[in-house]
Amino acid sequence: MSADDLSKARSDFADRNPQSRKYFDEARKYLPGGHTRTVLTHAPFPLVFVSGEASTLKDSDGHTYIDMLGDYTAGLLGHSEHRVIDAVTAVLKTNVSVGGIHPAEARLAKLMCERFALDRVRFTNSGTEANLMAITTAMQATGRKKIMVFHGGYHGGILYFASGAAPWNAPYEFVVAPYNQAGETIKLINENAESLAALIIEPMLGSGGCVPTSAEFAQQVFAAAKKVGAVVIADEVMTSRHGPRGMFDLLGVKADITTFGKYIGGGFSFGAFGGRADLLDQFDTSPEANRERTISHAGTFNNNISSMSAGCVVLGEVFTADVAVAHTARGEEFRKSVSTVLARHKLPVSVSGFGSMMSLHALAHAPKTPLDVAKRDDKLQELVFFGLLERGVYTAARGMINLSLSLTDDQLAKVLDALDDTVKTLANYRG
Repeated sequence: MSADDLSKARSDFADRNPQSRKYFDEARKYLPGGHTRTVLTHAPFPLVFVSGEASTLKDSDGHTYIDMLGDYTAGLLGHSEHRVIDAVTAVLKTNVSVGGIHPAEARLAKLMCERFALDRVRFTNSGTEANLMAITTAMQATGRKKIMVFHGGYHGGILYFASGAAPWNAPYEFVVAPYNQAGETIKLINENAESLAALIIEPMLGSGGCVPTSAEFAQQVFAAAKKVGAVVIADEVMTSRHGPRGMFDLLGVKADITTFGKYIGGGFSFGAFGGRADLLDQFDTSPEANRERTISHAGTFNNNISSMSAGCVVLGEVFTADVAVAHTARGEEFRKSVSTVLARHKLPVSVSGFGSMMSLHALAHAPKTPLDVAKRDDKLQELVFFGLLERGVYTAARGMINLSLSLTDDQLAKVLDALDDTVKTLANYRG
């Protein structure tokens, strides 16, 4: 098998999915690229899904798939968590959009502060907004302008650092540091000590290939940033699902501000940022605060009833700390099983990740840095993606896999069989 077989894989995919192609061709008349989520793009066109139940998806051509993508971590609960659906349906019968306060907002805030050891928290509509507001909080508190980010990092559509700072990013003054390289990072922190407002970091690069950091790296970098007075922002939009309090807690470090999103909304749009009281209380506009300077934080849907009500059920009933611990362990076991399957074959494919988040890589060894991820064989990566699709397994085209709570042991076994068969079929690949 050679790279020429990629064109056949794309052609076979198109032949199997005429209704998705028809939808895509029509959508492109009105939507640039046929949709409004760049991450969904892949050749020749993305699938169109019409229904989902638990961890199964059905597309417009009638094919069913085991959903191993979990909507890039937002779909933690699967497609039919009725405790969330019932709660939101009930509250929408009494209110829809309120230009005021409603009880679910403070209930969810209490749940988040207790769960993630936050003094205060504020809500947004997405992880992108949460990170933007966290950066604003740090800049206002310190009076500084520079923001340290990491190569390979992703903090939202306008905070994108796959190959350095993207030209469409928000117009901050960025210092881009190398991920998982403590010496160079600390050097950059010290060189920018007087002007560094914040450091924002993921405990595992999500968009960057599920490359986790080490406890040692996190501890050294957090300490260096705090020593120069910079605010440490932990982007746990994806990784707060790990363990009882998020992945950085498991690494033994605590940020000044932590950002959240994705799964906490239970399928509804959600974002949040929280942390130290002295930083978050810059947003306290109540008369009792009597502050000379406050930060305004508007947003019609920041406290929308659907997301607030769903979040209360997610953290209060469905994804408790105990469930999070068990789910993290289940993900670790599954990733080990994936690694075992891949080790049976000589094809250069590996897996990286932590807990219930992982990524397949067309590399002989799992990547340790974003530079390693950049060396993947793109054609082989795509062939693995199409091979899994053909066998009824839906992942990200880039290889990302995120386990949902609704996946059964039988489904995971089927996924491992599909992976084994895919890699076996590609055994003669020569690039």
